[in-house]
Amino acid sequence: MTLPDERYQAVVRTQEFLVEILNTPRVPKAIKQKANWCLRHYPSAWDMKQAAENCPDVFAVQMEDVTRFFKQYEQSKAEKDAT
Repeated sequence: MTLPDERYQAVVRTQEFLVEILNTPRVPKAIKQKANWCLRHYPSAWDMKQAAENCPDVFAVQMEDVTRFFKQYEQSKAEKDAT
């Protein structure tokens, strides 16, 4: 069960991780090349802001506690109904 703000943070943190790989000495060249390839078309901060504004059910910068509670309830209910 992934909430929109968790999904948003996963994308942001993944980008930070890939950049960290590029800037870490003693990481094999092949790994750095793969990280660089992944970052080539990775969504920018602007792209993520647009995604959060246009698709708040998919990406959200931050969720209020009440909204988070209701989203969790809706998702757990949908999972129970699916089984």
